[in-house]
Amino acid sequence: MSDEITIGLVSISDRASDGTYQDQGIPALREWLDRALTSPWRAEMRLIPDERPTIERTLIELADAAGCALILTTGGTGPAPRDVTPEATLAVGEKEMPGFGEEMRRISLNFVPTAILSRQVAVIRGKSLIVNLPGQPKSIRETLEGLRAADGSVSHVGIFAAIPYCIDLIGGPYVETDDEVIKAFRPKQAIRPKKA
Repeated sequence: MSDEITIGLVSISDRASDGTYQDQGIPALREWLDRALTSPWRAEMRLIPDERPTIERTLIELADAAGCALILTTGGTGPAPRDVTPEATLAVGEKEMPGFGEEMRRISLNFVPTAILSRQVAVIRGKSLIVNLPGQPKSIRETLEGLRAADGSVSHVGIFAAIPYCIDLIGGPYVETDDEVIKAFRPKQAIRPKKA
């Protein structure tokens, strides 16, 4: 019953894009999505510098031309002068989704007090949900998946639990997840029966 989803993966880093060091954002996103999604998916990957016009053009191209129902960015969300990912994201969005940024900061505050310096945002553009994620692979996983207690039970649900239903609401494909990684939440009337 699942539909294929195209997901834009955008790593925003001056040094990774110029080859100074190897990008860790896109591999971390791919690894997590491979574990989390049971629906078929394909990636549109972009590694770009911290340049606002480039970020805006990339997000527009992925949403409008490449048909990405979900675009996940990593990097460029701090307070440093070159960190302009949130500004670029807000500039191309039609609706802001403030709950995503609020929840990511709340999750990260369990680990570091500097999480309040993060400025991640999320927006809707057409039939695309664009979400800014942190830059570190560990933080990417924690914000998407949530926090687990010592016994492995979920103590704080990650933001990805809400993403499949958000994609439903904006006219995107029906996406299913592996409940062991992250259980997607939908109201009962929005859940499709699983294939036998």
